[in-house]
Amino acid sequence: MSFEIKRKQGETFESMLRRFSKRMIQSGKLIQAKKSQHHEKEQSRNLKKKSALHRMKTRVEKDYLRKTGQLKEDDYKSKFFRR
Repeated sequence: MSFEIKRKQGETFESMLRRFSKRMIQSGKLIQAKKSQHHEKEQSRNLKKKSALHRMKTRVEKDYLRKTGQLKEDDYKSKFFRR
């Protein structure tokens, strides 16, 4: 569904833009575009399990390194809390 907005005689740009925005909202194209903007494909069950196990494994390894003093607290925090 495509539509065209032409400027009426004596109409300001702001009012033409307002008319265009109103038509876009009424058409539903804006809502449809926003919904599909961040759409991610559904992962398979095996892939979800694999990534969850990987996250758990790396978390355990980092906890061990931090407790033994091999991983400095500053290095760990700077990775996640950048300024």
